[in-house]
Amino acid sequence: MLTLPPALRHPDDDAAVDLLHQYYGKDDRGHTRTGVQWDTWDSTGTRLGDVDVFTADDLVAVTLLSVRASGRAARMLLVERREEFGALLAAVGPDRDLADEEDEMTPTSPVWQLEEALRTVPSVGRTTASKLIARKRPRLYPIYDTVVADVLRTERAYLEPTRSALRADGRRLHTRLLAIRDTAGLESTISAVRVLDMIAWMHGKNRRAHPPGSAEPR
Repeated sequence: MLTLPPALRHPDDDAAVDLLHQYYGKDDRGHTRTGVQWDTWDSTGTRLGDVDVFTADDLVAVTLLSVRASGRAARMLLVERREEFGALLAAVGPDRDLADEEDEMTPTSPVWQLEEALRTVPSVGRTTASKLIARKRPRLYPIYDTVVADVLRTERAYLEPTRSALRADGRRLHTRLLAIRDTAGLESTISAVRVLDMIAWMHGKNRRAHPPGSAEPR
């Protein structure tokens, strides 16, 4: 079961909107987070046409979220196993909201099988695999990393718990995340699962930087 971060347990959206503004603001060193480029990175202008194949742009994009694939992994994804992964991506089908998935996500689900195949590639673990898939299906696939998993309590499983949470109560969470996105002034192309990811990640980073009982920054 997914546990919502505190900002999403409040009846109002102010705290969640503030976390999104923090994410899109400056970090502690005064730098803009590279993650804000994740949703729009398209250096070759071919992203919309390359939905069923991993590209060099995808390998660059995942570095914006602080992971890297090795040279051997790049060769497998782009050349040696290109057709295999293309077929797996095609089997997933077009991008759509995870909240629209009526069936439970299980090991037989095409997108689950895609993740398992990616994790056989050298240097591609759970986190990198999720970011590669999210790059190709940003509305369907939630990003996994240890910070977000710690906040949402999805360390053991994240795909099905996220789907269930988004669909609960007539898709209440899904609808709210999109409303929070709009209130924060973000692009309409940013998905509900991405909004959840950013809120959870920012909460986790703030909590790690200033744990309970620690002095407030000055």
